[in-house]
Amino acid sequence: METDLNFWLQLAVMLVCIGVGGRFGGVGLGAAGGLGVSILVLGFGLQPASPPVSTLLIIVAVIACTSILQGAGGLDLLVRVAEKMLRKWPSAITIVGPFVCSLFVVLCGTAYVAFAVYPVVAEVAASAKVRPERPIAASVISAGIAVVASPMSAAMAALVASLAILDVSLIQILAVSVPAFIVATFCTCLSVFWKGTELEKDPEFIRRVQSGQYQELIVTKEDKPFVPTKAQKLSVGIFLLGVVTVILFGTFKELLPSWEMAGKVSTLPIPSLIQMIMLAFGLFIIVFCKVPSSKFASGSVFVSGLIGVVGVFGVSWLTGTFFEAYKPLFVGLFTDMAQSAPMLFGVVLFCFSAVILSPSATTAALMPLGVSIGIPAGLLVALFPATCGDFIIPGGAQIGCTAFDRTGTTRLGKYVVNHSYIIPGFVHVISGVAAGYFLSFIFF
Repeated sequence: METDLNFWLQLAVMLVCIGVGGRFGGVGLGAAGGLGVSILVLGFGLQPASPPVSTLLIIVAVIACTSILQGAGGLDLLVRVAEKMLRKWPSAITIVGPFVCSLFVVLCGTAYVAFAVYPVVAEVAASAKVRPERPIAASVISAGIAVVASPMSAAMAALVASLAILDVSLIQILAVSVPAFIVATFCTCLSVFWKGTELEKDPEFIRRVQSGQYQELIVTKEDKPFVPTKAQKLSVGIFLLGVVTVILFGTFKELLPSWEMAGKVSTLPIPSLIQMIMLAFGLFIIVFCKVPSSKFASGSVFVSGLIGVVGVFGVSWLTGTFFEAYKPLFVGLFTDMAQSAPMLFGVVLFCFSAVILSPSATTAALMPLGVSIGIPAGLLVALFPATCGDFIIPGGAQIGCTAFDRTGTTRLGKYVVNHSYIIPGFVHVISGVAAGYFLSFIFF
């Protein structure tokens, strides 16, 4: 009875800490995770688990390289390219917007770059008399979930580290996640393509026009067109070369060095490969693009990235400590579930991510558990999009983009969860998992 009581008390501590921390974002989540570990270890005497060091180091290395890219002006160049692409097909903004926003997230591994493009999506849609809610909702959802298709994202780093024990290559993961993401994004675009009334018939838009709240923006051309510098173009080229290098070595493992220790041959782990390549190419950008040292860590990517590291660190340490203490119980419970209905593990991932609001933290916390209970690697990769349930409760991107829509068609809803992003969010996750499930039979 005492053991049962301790289990429920410890479970309550973990859930409360995650719930409270999730309301305060990454640093709050990490700090709450630290509090939870302190209570479990000092209060209940549980043995602390090892933090996910490999995952954290990958994230730090990628953040370092991406923040250097931002310091060199490379991210600004990517944003300019995105704006140009969006303005080229204004009438098709509902389709073009989500794919363009997602493309830059896939390349950079961070949703930050997409946030700089969202106002352009809203403006182009309104100018083309397309209901802005449609492309905005699809773009925000697609860009947020694009981390599952990015070899540079923190979530991908966590998945690679979790599946390293199963000898799964990065290219295997991308072979499933990238096409599944493309299919899911297209399904998401279709789910909102005819959503709501047309802009000129929307009651809220008409009210804003009549009251003078809405005035169409007159976009004036710049006196001097944007001309990227050699340093900006070179920084993007070096960064993309780094991404290609990681994929190349991760695909052809015979290129990786190996060592014999105690009669056993070990090959360079993929997590270590990503760490060293990203740091090396970060230095290449610094040297060849002459990036000032003051810009290495002054950009928003570095700050937001470190916030994510703190969140992953705290929550993964907390959940790892709890799950390790009751590993036999959870292995038995989830093994039965995996044998009877393995897709239910995706529901667990989704619900967990909806609480902690972090795909990377969810992946780092639960994917190792999925490996330990014997869920096939292909299925875990297919379920990867289920770690992106953070759209249920509107976050920074949703709230900000609602404000960007000056027509008033994008709404948060009276009951918190009945917002403009809820339907495209579910469509993206469900269609992404479904597509990944069928693709996993081909590549695994």
